[in-house]
Amino acid sequence: METLVLIAAIILATGIGILVIRLLNAQHDARIAAHHYSDPLPRPPRQPDDTSRRGHRTHAGR
Repeated sequence: METLVLIAAIILATGIGILVIRLLNAQHDARIAAHHYSDPLPRPPRQPDDTSRRGHRTHAGR
């Protein structure tokens, strides 16, 4: 009889643990879905465009 009670207690504890983990995962997923990422920061003044140096390179070094 004690063995059955022990097995039932282990199964119950496992079930409660699974339930808690699932609830925490759902809460975490809801938190991620609610987070709004901001727009990227504006480019500082006096910075060149995104054009790379390759577009302005002269072929004098060849």
